[in-house]
Amino acid sequence: MKFELYQIDAFTDTIFGGNPACVVPLNNWLQDEILLKITKENAVAETAFFVDKGDKIHLRWFTPEIEMDLCGHATLAAAHCLKSILNYPKDRIVFETLSGDLIVSIKNDLYSLDFPSRMPVACELPEIIKKSLNIQPKEILKARDYMLVYDSKQEIENIKIDRQIFDQINLDPGGVIVTAKGENCDFVSRFFTPQASILEDPVTGSAHCSLIPFWSLRLGKEKLNAIQISDRVGELQCLNKKDRVIISGKAKTYSIGNLWIE
Repeated sequence: MKFELYQIDAFTDTIFGGNPACVVPLNNWLQDEILLKITKENAVAETAFFVDKGDKIHLRWFTPEIEMDLCGHATLAAAHCLKSILNYPKDRIVFETLSGDLIVSIKNDLYSLDFPSRMPVACELPEIIKKSLNIQPKEILKARDYMLVYDSKQEIENIKIDRQIFDQINLDPGGVIVTAKGENCDFVSRFFTPQASILEDPVTGSAHCSLIPFWSLRLGKEKLNAIQISDRVGELQCLNKKDRVIISGKAKTYSIGNLWIE
């Protein structure tokens, strides 16, 4: 069987920036085992698979290890694939997902993702995570992911993870966000996932489900600009809307090809 395969850089307007995701359109669902094998072969953080159901697009996300309940950059990549490559006729795409219906609105090459808000609450930091960090946080919170708040962008840039220690904890399907107030933006962040093929995720849309409500409250503003300061760098325009967040960004197509499964 022959399938189309698209690799798209999300949350960037520059090739080799943002977060790469693969997108595979399907007519019908393959076995989960096959979807995982395709994702491992693609060797990126996430692969999005979708089936067009007419009024909605059924969307699923896989890492090389597991199926995810929510993924921002692969949702943006899927929307970009539909709109800019497959000529989807509408500027509003409704994705049916494990996190409910997710709407992506498109205007002037900007994709706006309507995602659930996940306000983090104060908590204790597991000893394994604490020992794995070279710099300790000022505040510790948690929603799906642990969120560690620091004093400065420089601290976020200088954080190093001792993977031998870090991988002893299983946060499936979550990870660890590190964040601080920005200098040329409202806030910066990085994201790490223990026991994952890719330790640091370049740009993590789902992490902003917690980052946006936190920084909106902390800074006293609804509209925020964010930068995920990984090596690839990602830019996100953010809007806090009580129980929802709007995460907006651009995307660039990197490659178009095919895969064959016997």
